[in-house]
Amino acid sequence: MLEALVMTYGYAMIAAGTFLEGETVLVIGGYLAHAGYLELPWVIVSAFAGSFVGDQFYFFIGRKQGMALLEKRPRWKAKSERVRSLLHRRQNALIVGFRFLYGLRTVTPFLLGASGIAPGKFLLLNAAGAALWAVAVALAGYLLGHTVALFFAEAHRYALYGALGVALAAMAVWGWRIVRRQR
Repeated sequence: MLEALVMTYGYAMIAAGTFLEGETVLVIGGYLAHAGYLELPWVIVSAFAGSFVGDQFYFFIGRKQGMALLEKRPRWKAKSERVRSLLHRRQNALIVGFRFLYGLRTVTPFLLGASGIAPGKFLLLNAAGAALWAVAVALAGYLLGHTVALFFAEAHRYALYGALGVALAAMAVWGWRIVRRQR
């Protein structure tokens, strides 16, 4: 049953998870590709699509809402200063690589949209960054699966349950962080 769910909805879940945030979802996707439940190229394509579309969406919200959106989110203020500093020094590198900067992934597309960067420039550099990120993180998950398999010869029997446990733990931490932020 669990295997059928993963094989049926796995790519859609990866796209949805990477639309929102994504590292954990994509590592699990790469791991499941190694275990044979998903195909690595489609994991990468799904992650690219979710990440690219999500960040384009957040960029355009930033263009429309601008600084008013930041005023409603005080926790983003400190992060926004760090992003602004990087934006002035290394604009292209920031657009391509912000997915790799822990803690800045969510706020950066909003700030880039609010900063007046040309949408066409963001589109091209965002596509390059999404592709690079999807390949790197999916391969990390795939190699993690390979490493686990080397240590535990019977790991394939428990791969789905292990991935489900990691996903549930990640969702619990994510939910806890959201609740904590709202307080």
